[in-house]
Amino acid sequence: MNAVDFILAGMLAAATPMLLAALGEMVVERSGVLNLGLEGMMALGAALGFITTYSTGSHALGFVVAALGGAALSLLFALIVLGFVANQVAAGLAIGILGTGLSSLFGKNFESLTIDGLPKLALPGLSDLPVVGVLFVQDAVVWATAVLALAIWAVMTHSKLGLIIRAVGENPHAARAIGFGVLRVRCGAIAFGGALAGIAGAYASTVYTPLWADGMIAGRGWIALALVVFGTWMTGRVVFGAVLFGALSLGELTTQAAGVNIPSQLLACVPYVVTILMLAVISSNRRRMRLNTIASLGQPFER
Repeated sequence: MNAVDFILAGMLAAATPMLLAALGEMVVERSGVLNLGLEGMMALGAALGFITTYSTGSHALGFVVAALGGAALSLLFALIVLGFVANQVAAGLAIGILGTGLSSLFGKNFESLTIDGLPKLALPGLSDLPVVGVLFVQDAVVWATAVLALAIWAVMTHSKLGLIIRAVGENPHAARAIGFGVLRVRCGAIAFGGALAGIAGAYASTVYTPLWADGMIAGRGWIALALVVFGTWMTGRVVFGAVLFGALSLGELTTQAAGVNIPSQLLACVPYVVTILMLAVISSNRRRMRLNTIASLGQPFER
């Protein structure tokens, strides 16, 4: 397999953890809440997912437990920012630290243990195409994530639920005046985002690299947050950003395999540097950012 085939074959799987977390965070931010605790929720999901899958042999159960763990941690965040009207930035950072610490605590007895990943599923016909055929040989979670992205796009742009979420994010007081439960909508969005973050972490620890290592999320939660801004809160752009980052993250392996004498630490920095540069370019277009930014994002809502 040459470098191009390797990147095409692996970039969707590499993108999946960040994409799942970013899709959930996009919904949360569309409701007007900024959740900076994604890294901790992903870390907790990674630990719970691996422990459950290792102990039971069931990937499905591992994902369920990871989703519940991520949702539970996100509901704690919701209690703090919605119930006690705390600062969302401070609360999110605290929740992120808590989740990371819990993942280390729960996973300490499973360090370096491995499990079997999920088998690849080829799409008939498409997987036989020259060059790009390898794109269509992926595990079930990758395909499910693609369907989920389409579903979220459809719901957010073409359904009453999506309209309510967007209304709550843009003007919560007006939304409440016409009968929408602002806190209920935001709490549901936060729980949904936390569940997806937990699943994202479980995918990283049970499928993408099916082993447990403390700190294995390695900043993916922060990248997911950046992807939401990169995508200007639009599903298609978020998907594109995640796939681009996934492809860049594989560049380190392909460059080393080609025998290029560049320090691995420098190569590992490339995806993050590119992300920062892209965010800087996007943020420089102030008109575009103003048009797409959620009006009440990060602002407390008091009845």
